Parts: sequence; C-alpha cells; structure tokens
Amino acid sequence: MQVSELIVRYLERLGIRQLFGIPGAHVLPIYDHLYHSSIHSILTKHEQGASFMAGGVARVSGQVSACIATAGPGATNLVTGIANAYADRLPVLAVTGEAPTSIFGKGGLQESSGEGGSINQNTLFSAITRYHKLIRQTDELLEVLTEATTILLSDQPGPVVLSLPYNLQKEEVDATILDRITFPPQGPLLPPPNRATNTFSTLIQQAKKTVILAGHGAIHAGREINQLCELFNIEVTTTLKGKGVISEYSPYFIGSLGVTSDGNAYRTITEEADLLIILGASFNERTSYLWSPELLQEKKLIQVDHNPAQLEKVFSATLAIKAAVVPTLRAVLTQLQQPLSASPLPKPSLSPPPSESPILRSTPPLIQQFFAQLERHFVDEPLSLFDDNIIYGQNLFRASPSHHYLPNSGISSLGHAIPAAIGASLLNQHPTFALLGDGGFQMCALELMTAVNYNIPINVVLLNNGAMGLIRKNQFQQYEGRYIDCDFINPDFALLARAFGISHFKIDQEAELRTLFTHCDLYKGINLIEIPIDKNAFPDYQSGR
Repeated sequence: MQVSELIVRYLERLGIRQLFGIPGAHVLPIYDHLYHSSIHSILTKHEQGASFMAGGVARVSGQVSACIATAGPGATNLVTGIANAYADRLPVLAVTGEAPTSIFGKGGLQESSGEGGSINQNTLFSAITRYHKLIRQTDELLEVLTEATTILLSDQPGPVVLSLPYNLQKEEVDATILDRITFPPQGPLLPPPNRATNTFSTLIQQAKKTVILAGHGAIHAGREINQLCELFNIEVTTTLKGKGVISEYSPYFIGSLGVTSDGNAYRTITEEADLLIILGASFNERTSYLWSPELLQEKKLIQVDHNPAQLEKVFSATLAIKAAVVPTLRAVLTQLQQPLSASPLPKPSLSPPPSESPILRSTPPLIQQFFAQLERHFVDEPLSLFDDNIIYGQNLFRASPSHHYLPNSGISSLGHAIPAAIGASLLNQHPTFALLGDGGFQMCALELMTAVNYNIPINVVLLNNGAMGLIRKNQFQQYEGRYIDCDFINPDFALLARAFGISHFKIDQEAELRTLFTHCDLYKGINLIEIPIDKNAFPDYQSGR
C-alpha cells in the first residue's frame, strides 16, 4: 500500500475517530485515503483550533487523539496547541506534510526541512513534543511508528509530531509494516514497595490533623480518597485540574487550593494540619501561592506521583513515593486492613457556596447567579465545563464525578476553551460549556463555525467587559492604573451570533438567567451566552505580577 494509506490505517489502529485539521497540497495523499476511512475528518478554521480540539478529545477520553496540517505555516500554526498538550501530558498525535525530499534545500514552497536556510520544523517541535520525526525514507517507518506508539500509549504520554514529505506519502511499502508495529501491553499499575506503604500508614496514624492535596494525577482515585477520609476524618483540597476528584458536596472537601481560590484550604493547611499528603499534584505557582513557605512549614509531607520528575521538585518530602496514586492508596488501605468499599456519593446540596472570602465578594452578582442556576438546572445530570477564565469557575463551579471541570491549564493559552470544548463535545453525551472572556473569545471565535458545519453542540459563556481583564487588574493593582492595550471595542455579539447562525442570549439581569435555563436548548444547540460585567470590578486577589 502507499505510505499515505499506511498512515491512515495506523491512525485507525490507534483508535482515532476524528482527525482535526486543514488540508493542504502536501497532505492531500493522506486526505485521499481518509475518503474511505472510518475516521471522520473535521475541517477547522485554523490549525491552532485543530490542535486544541485534539487536546480536548484526549483530555476527556484519556485516549490518543490526532490532528493534521500541511507543511510550513500549517505545521507552525499547530505550535501553541501542541505546547499545551506537552504541558498537560496529553497523547496527541500531529501529522504534518513536508515538501518533496528532492527539493530539500532548494527553496521549495513551504519547505521546513531545515536545509538551505528553510525553517527547521524538527527544531521547532523538539522542545514541545515527547517525540518528533521527519521521515525521509520508507525503511524508517516501522521504527518511527513503533516509537510513536510506545510514547502515545505510555503511562506518561505526550504529543508526537510526524512529518511526511509529499513524495514519501506516495511511495509503496509492504502492508505488513502495520502488523509489525509494537503496541505496548496495558498492564496493571503496580503499588509501591511495602516499606513505603508501611511508612505512609504510620504517618497517617500518628498525625493529629491530615489534609490531602489531590491533583490531576489522582483524578481516578476518588473512591480510595473518600475511604481514607472516612477512616481518619481527613479533609481534602484540590488543584485546579484536580477539581472533581471527590465530590465538592462532600463534607470532607474544603475548597480548592491556590492564588485565585477563596482561601479556606490555605487557612486549614497552615493553621491546623501537621500532615499534608500531596497526591498527583505538581505544586505549581498557582497552587502553592507562589511557593509560599508558610504552606509547608512545621508539617510532615507525603508525596505520591508516578512521574519521578515531580517528586520533591520544589520541596523536600518526609516520604516521596514513585507510583501511581490509585494502587498506592489501595496498598495503604490493605496495610490498614480496610477492604475497599464503595461509599455512597454525597447528595448535591443546592445551598450556595460560602461568600465571605474577598474573591467571592468581588465576583459580579450575575456570575454568581449564573453558576447557581447552572448547578440547579443540572443537579442530577452530567455536564462538562471548559474554563479559560478560571477565577469564577474555581470558586463557584462545584465539581463532582458527573460535573466535570476542565480548566485551561497547560500553558494557559487564551483561545483554548471553545475549540477544546468542541473536540470534547464530539465524545460527550451530555451538555458541554466553554467559559471565557471577550479577549480570549476573539482569538478563537471562528471555530464556532466548525461547530456549525458539523452540528456539534456547545454552549459558550462569554464574559463581556471590553477588556483584557487580568491585564487591566494587574495594571490597576501594580502599575497605578496606567492602562495600556487592555481595553478594546467589541463587535455586536448578537449580530455575530446571527451571522454564524447560532442562538444568542444576553444576560443583563437575573430574570433573564431563568429564561435562559427554561427556554434555551443547552443539550443539542449551539449557543452564545453573553454576560456583561464591569471592567473595573476586579477580582480581589494578587497574582504577584
């Protein structure tokens, strides 16, 4: 078969169901074989949108996802989304085209081989991928595809970029290459050595007050965490990406931890805890309050992470365990002679979150009312929220095993929420929301037409303050109100939605929120929900920058 067909069959073997991208001359042989493939190609408006959509699929499924771009600018437009996947350790495969090898170094159109003064795509992607390869010859295919597969399916995945010259795609190769690609077995994750779990158990039993900090690496450990909480009356806080590890309606949940949180978890840890258990959390700048020494002083620390690079990266631990969180906690429960049980999930309480913190007091009332109505409307139903804004969602969206919170982590790129939510919505059988400001919206708004073209349901919640809100806040707090390049004029979003052929709802008062949740199709529709807010109503927190 042709190499272009081999690549398509390889994508099918990986379980790829959608391929996001934009065709160009240098990848048309691959597109031609997609014509009769089970893979559904999705034409995006920009390659950055394609890479974000692939990231959204990987984020909600945990499975390999893929995007495709032509040579030169097509590949370079993928960079931000691939960098985001690298930071979030997402198994995203990007396939890019390349000029024919016969013209390398001669100034070929869109060439990116690095020869003859052309841009060097290999160098460009080398720092933001787990693996990148410009495949020059067919006899490299077996080794390259096996290496790509090993990384994408590993327990520490990351993005892979494969670049195929136009002439290589049209060459014939032995079809058995596909059967010779080694797919690594998915074996069970092993617990740590007994001595580690013995020490873990002893530290819990000796502690007067234990708090668990759960990150994204613990996202599947809710049952084990809940049982430890019940056994020892342990309280739980989470990172942004860890929201939902346990239900935030649980009596053991004390709020998420971080600069933009309500501060309750910080006070509990610093004033009461003598043992902090950090599970699958990197303890980054936002979570750690810029690595505040007060957060960790005078207490013992247990850190569990399957990624050795995260262990004791920014602090020394009393006990550091290189292992996955779930088997570690199960081994500890066994050590404590407690059989694993499935405790009933706490019933959602429709009482509002506490509002005494400065950051909640500074939240516009319409934002608070929106989250309250969202929670009430979907109290017994699943939903997903992709959040570029972070501040309001972190404090007002109560995540749970059915209410999924997907913050803009990674490299924290504006313009992420809409394309990521579009990708996820192809898999979700429940409503999907994207929350973002008007600045970020205008970086990705055209991807709404991708949703229209394929009838992909999505609810975009647009916070309209005519400003880059974070920049304006920082210029107010730290630069004596010398505002520059933070304010702008928005289009009429009602007319924009009409041009897109989607529904528009503008929320100026609480009664209109009730109308929204009563009359808007939040399940199968494509909706732009605009909430105006005051550009001078700054969230009350200090980012330090």
